[in-house]
Amino acid sequence: MKFERQEHGAITHIKLEETRLDAAQSIRFKEAVREIVDEGATHILLDMGAVNFMDSSGLGALVSMMKYMGTEKKFELTGLTPMVEKVFKLTRMDEVFQVYGSTQEALSASENTLI
Repeated sequence: MKFERQEHGAITHIKLEETRLDAAQSIRFKEAVREIVDEGATHILLDMGAVNFMDSSGLGALVSMMKYMGTEKKFELTGLTPMVEKVFKLTRMDEVFQVYGSTQEALSASENTLI
């Protein structure tokens, strides 16, 4: 699983560098994110701007990670491509996940909640 990781204060920004989040990728994705959470991440911002295709396994992996983090931690998404955004709207997962249009929007929203 290829991704870039940056820390922005309490936010761990993970930028996926994969074009697909499907059955072939979902297990490696969950393992990578679990490792980051187990290292102490409490707020993950997942940038999916490179992901052009996501199937039900990919969506399931995202739900699994949100559940793994529990209610005391945050798992948010940003940069959904049109095809992935369509999957979220069709499944109404856009009502379950906090989704931002851009990384900057998400970081700004987080700063505003700290004030």
